Amino acid sequence: MAAPVIETCHVAFSANETANVVSWGRGWIAAIGTQQSIVLYDVKGMKVLNVLNGHTKRVNAVQWVQRQYCAPETHLVSGGSDNCVLIWEVQNNELIRRVECKGHTGGVFAVDGICLNPSELLFASSSADCTVRLWLFKGSQDVECLHVLTFGRGFMMDVALSILPGSNVPVLACGGDDTNVHLYVENEKELKKVLTLQGHEDWVRGISWTCIGEELLLASCSQDATIRVWRLWAKSQSSACAGDDDKIKMKEEVFNVKESDMCYAVSLETVLLGHEGWVYGIHWHPPTYTGDELKQPLSLLSASMDQTMVLWSPDKESGQWVEKVRVGEVGENTMGFLGCQMSPDGSMMLAHAYHGALHLWSKDQDKEEWKPTVVTSGHFDEVQDLSWDPEGDFIITVSSDQTARLFSPWRSKDSKEVTWHEVSRPQIHGYNIQCLAMVGRFQFVSGADEKVLRVFQAPLNFVNNFANISGFSVEELMTSDNRASLPEGASTPALGLSNKAVYQGDLAVKAEQAASQADRISDQYKEPDFHPRNITEPPPEDYLHQNTRWPEIQKLYGHGFEMFCLASDRARTVVASACKATKAEHASVLLWSTRTWRQLQTLSYHTLTVTQLAFSPDSQLLLAVARDRTWSLWRRNQPESESEEPGFSLYTQTGKDTTLHERIIWSCDWSPDSRYFATSSRDKTVIVWGPCRELESRDLMQADKIKCCSVLSVGDSATAVAFCPVVHTDRYLLAVGLECGRVELHSWTPGAPAGGQDWSRCGETDHSQSHTAAVKRLRWRPRPGRAGHQNDKCASVNGEKGGQSETGESCRVQLASASADRSVKIFSVNTRTLQQQ
Repeated sequence: MAAPVIETCHVAFSANETANVVSWGRGWIAAIGTQQSIVLYDVKGMKVLNVLNGHTKRVNAVQWVQRQYCAPETHLVSGGSDNCVLIWEVQNNELIRRVECKGHTGGVFAVDGICLNPSELLFASSSADCTVRLWLFKGSQDVECLHVLTFGRGFMMDVALSILPGSNVPVLACGGDDTNVHLYVENEKELKKVLTLQGHEDWVRGISWTCIGEELLLASCSQDATIRVWRLWAKSQSSACAGDDDKIKMKEEVFNVKESDMCYAVSLETVLLGHEGWVYGIHWHPPTYTGDELKQPLSLLSASMDQTMVLWSPDKESGQWVEKVRVGEVGENTMGFLGCQMSPDGSMMLAHAYHGALHLWSKDQDKEEWKPTVVTSGHFDEVQDLSWDPEGDFIITVSSDQTARLFSPWRSKDSKEVTWHEVSRPQIHGYNIQCLAMVGRFQFVSGADEKVLRVFQAPLNFVNNFANISGFSVEELMTSDNRASLPEGASTPALGLSNKAVYQGDLAVKAEQAASQADRISDQYKEPDFHPRNITEPPPEDYLHQNTRWPEIQKLYGHGFEMFCLASDRARTVVASACKATKAEHASVLLWSTRTWRQLQTLSYHTLTVTQLAFSPDSQLLLAVARDRTWSLWRRNQPESESEEPGFSLYTQTGKDTTLHERIIWSCDWSPDSRYFATSSRDKTVIVWGPCRELESRDLMQADKIKCCSVLSVGDSATAVAFCPVVHTDRYLLAVGLECGRVELHSWTPGAPAGGQDWSRCGETDHSQSHTAAVKRLRWRPRPGRAGHQNDKCASVNGEKGGQSETGESCRVQLASASADRSVKIFSVNTRTLQQQ
């Protein structure tokens, strides 16, 4: 069987900012809602297994449906802002969308489900339309809505289902903005309220059932910073009426269930106090046994906006609930936790924070301590741009979440598989970051809505840690002379935007100051301290946020509006930049010297925003495309002396009357031999232009000979385009990103016979691989092979014929994509399969 053309290597994502969006199944797979998708994440393997695309708006709630006898789950239920509840079912070892439940008129924010029998599942969903619905799924394509509960103007923020002890009667618990917990039981085929549990003084944010022997425990958490645990058990009709006057006990609430002819009692078990902020999430972990020996006691995990998670458990001797473990306090710049989950064996705790970051702690069995553990991460707003480093060993991404993040491959000691992780957060900004360009292996320029360009240089602590994580030696990454001049790290003042360099001497001074001021009140706007640490694995979220920034070495002023695009030449001597513009006077391209960081030149031609810039691989031509539907090509002038800075002059261009594009040109890129360039547009076409050079001599063609070579219609707005650096014989490979989120691969043969035979579709991302929003940027790895696989390198690049890797495997090239759906994806493209087509 032929290898697939496109394989997914990595998905960088974050959890949505809702409380019920993470569910950890018994099979060690966590289902996490991210924008309109659900990611199935293998926590042990530290990799994404699959992405479920089915919702048309944000996913707000996901829940695995637990089966009896601790068997792995076979169904997943999800709810979203598209007012729908989706049921997913495992078929042929894959989770596929089975049925869509319609009926809500508002977004669904809480779901839960139970298995009634092998063929029937019961689901509950709570919506912003102030209703709770109960659904019955019988394993067919149809689902029946059994009951609809209406709460007027009230909103139930969480729902939980279970089975009453000693019966097959479902019980539904709802908690919401009326500060109460409501219990509903089906009586005579109607869902009726049997009890209202009072006690909370603010909104109830989460509720959860667990079964302990012949009793049920119900936990509820609230914005009043407390957690209440209620006990429900069955009692005979006679004992319900009789009283035990000689025993002191909590007040009981009793209700009857006609369906089972039984009586049930509910009493308050305990009130857990310890959090200082709103408690958003709770999760039960039932007791586990090894034979007859108790291995893990009953415990309850809670997550709060006070930035902590607490593990509660009954004391063995007194039976009183006490705090066993507290983890968190991840920094003063975070907003706290929205939800929490425990692993099936109770050895790990997972939380998701307000801005989507995942936090994972694992238990050290030898020391009985909990420590942060490696987990995936990603942006929590639209990803605007990305770039590979010149050697292709990592990528840097920038986003509207006001951060720049660096992702790198890593192979753990316990696994032979390479996984990608965030290893640095070079810039945390106060403005949305729109673009970046690499100007060296460990140096980049970024542009944001503040109208300023900032230049960053990697500190020594990052270089050392990157060497540890990537497997390179420090000498391979940087010479000793260059390392000697680097600062140790960087920190940002509490009210500032610039990353200040921190040197080794500064660390000693701060240590002395901290010792002398230990008894003094700290400054209200204290500068967050940088704490260097030698790490051998990807760092956790708190360390990323505080200690992995890069110092800023330069600011570049000149633009009058928000930055939009950046580019640097392959020689890393010139940077081109452009900003948003509605007039020709603001649509100029500015050129900067990377040697002096002075402005070299202003290139004026376009009348609206220049949307993308691209230097040819030989650094001799600069291409600009714009909203005015035109492109311009600028030629590099040879300086008269080595000390003179390069300049550019207009070489050729299209006008509004000669352009072939009918809508905005979104993207552009060069072929690896600098002979052709491609432009992609909202008019659903990709056009290849050229030739710009003679085939044999590599000399520049006359400007009037640069014409349209071919037009490709892709059926949707083409928001990104990129030429593959590997050329097979006379064929070029282009990746095209679409507004719908799909990435397509097309092969183009110059000079092919007319009739459309010059284009051939080689592959495309499938439904699970595609983004759910517009592709903002596509970037091929600058050299063949896969990052992190040192032995998997093709024998050609930049126009030479392709070959096989040293190990005889199929030759691969990696493609990175950034999307408005907040995710970054890295694909491996099998070029041998392309050759066989």
